[in-house]
Amino acid sequence: MCGIVGYIGSKDACPFLLSGLQRLEYRGYDSAGIATLRQSDNIRVTKVAGRVAELDAALQHKPMAGPLGIGHTRWATHGAATQDNAHPHLGGSAAVTLAHNGVIENYESLKSELVGKGYQFVSQTDSEVVAHLVAECLKEAQGDGAEPEVQHCVDAMQAAIARLRGTYGLVVMFREFPDLLIAARCGSPLVVGVGKQEQFVASDTSPLVGFTERIIYLADHQIAVIRPDNIQVLHRDHGRVRPDIQTLSSQSQDASLEGYEHYMLKEIYEQPQSIQNALRGRIDRDNATAKFGGLNLTTQQLRGIQRVILTGCGTSWHSALVGDYLIEELARIPVEVEYASELRYRNPPVDHDTVVFGITQSGETADTLAALREMKRKGHHTLAICNVIGSSIAQEADGGIYLHAGPEIGVASTKAFTSQLTVLSMLALYFGRLRHLSFEAGQRIITQLELLPQVVEQTLGCHKQVREIAAKYADASNFLYLGRKFNFPTALEGALKLKEISYIHAEGYPAAEMKHGPIALVDENTPSVFIVPQGTVYEKVLSNLQEVKARGGPVIAIVDHEDPQVTKLADDVIHIPEIEDFLQPIVASIPLQLLSYEIALLRGCDVDKPRNLAKSVTVE
Repeated sequence: MCGIVGYIGSKDACPFLLSGLQRLEYRGYDSAGIATLRQSDNIRVTKVAGRVAELDAALQHKPMAGPLGIGHTRWATHGAATQDNAHPHLGGSAAVTLAHNGVIENYESLKSELVGKGYQFVSQTDSEVVAHLVAECLKEAQGDGAEPEVQHCVDAMQAAIARLRGTYGLVVMFREFPDLLIAARCGSPLVVGVGKQEQFVASDTSPLVGFTERIIYLADHQIAVIRPDNIQVLHRDHGRVRPDIQTLSSQSQDASLEGYEHYMLKEIYEQPQSIQNALRGRIDRDNATAKFGGLNLTTQQLRGIQRVILTGCGTSWHSALVGDYLIEELARIPVEVEYASELRYRNPPVDHDTVVFGITQSGETADTLAALREMKRKGHHTLAICNVIGSSIAQEADGGIYLHAGPEIGVASTKAFTSQLTVLSMLALYFGRLRHLSFEAGQRIITQLELLPQVVEQTLGCHKQVREIAAKYADASNFLYLGRKFNFPTALEGALKLKEISYIHAEGYPAAEMKHGPIALVDENTPSVFIVPQGTVYEKVLSNLQEVKARGGPVIAIVDHEDPQVTKLADDVIHIPEIEDFLQPIVASIPLQLLSYEIALLRGCDVDKPRNLAKSVTVE
């Protein structure tokens, strides 16, 4: 959530700041603003409660040229989405200007102290408290009558952040120093872009593409002292450290719509390729297994694993549920699936031979990061299944597996979900082959995995059929999604997609659980989406479908062949190609993604930026 950009150099900062904020829109936000400074001038700020396009329009009437600037997109936490609450915030009579991501937990006590010292607040945010705190620390660092120095600013930053409890990514300008920018990180990501006589700062690498190819990922408790021709990195405990300058990954390439109406639609149609990318180089036909280069555990350690914990949030939690079925069925290893937001505060008994996988698209999800840190503190191996190279979770886990799905801009995850399922399928195969799974069974699974991109490509052919079905049900107020075994998590994910982008209430259930309460919701105005391809539970799901039809509820059925029984019972049928049941969630999720997309369009919703949601959830 929230996005930060910063620029210092010899050029006008505004073009980079606006471009960067536009590229960070995918993170979710409800207000935006920028501040600039030039030699012998006051800091100038423009803020709007609205989109970056509105900020751009405001700047057309109020140009803010200057070679130093910061920008921010805010997702409201403390205080409503108003112009006063938007960033950047001023501190100490505009001596300090600041943009902040994260949450300051002790802001109320700090605010009371600052009010007592005469500071006046114009917002309800925790971030303005930090701005005034830095200004107060700067006053203390300078002392009476002392000439202001850059070191005073550095000392002030260090003193201020030492008093903060919570998470922060901070970028700060100082009115007296138009050639200085200071960035600080604790729990909220920041990347410094290294240029020639100019430097950049951003929440992630997307704003930096095309401006620089060299980057520094700041670690927790580091601050960067940034001048146009120099960058110094300091650590809270170790003093000055040598920055690790890396090459900007090709995965961070600029993402464009490429002719599609929305990013979500583009990403749905990219899934044959993203699944192929997840498979590439990881299939070992000779040994009938999968192979991974980044687990950083020996074969003996992996063979000794007696329990697996899969943890994540939202869509990644649904992936973990499928992973539970996959690993237990193919590898016979007990698996526990935990919401990361719960695991971080629980104290479950975990044996020493347990490995913890954190599943995340962004690699920045605050709850998942905190859960992995807690498990790591207790001595357990922590591994990540992640899409973003260089992200916080990717850096802090003991090892892991990248999805290589490419940038996912739409807030509602699509291709990252199916890539997660593809990786989890290979992981289950890998663990299975370390144990009891036969060579022949491994070869059969590999054959099915290699067919996946082609099968998903075929599945996308249902789009026209799905569009027609969406037109029938776009005015519904409630949906039920029902499946069993591997497709119970598919039902949960389908319901989540519909809720996220169309704002229709939807619930996913194991199909057999419907009669234990949810069947009371069934009526002629409540569609039920049944995932009923052939498999070991086909007859059982068919019985559940009949229970809904007996009560007059409309049924949309997803089947994997011409099925006269289902066709006779269902009001609408969507066909998907046949594939082994353990891979059905990948294929069956495609029409569910398309259904939510088409219904959202018909309801006039903002598909890529649904209300109240953010792509990267970096707060609790």
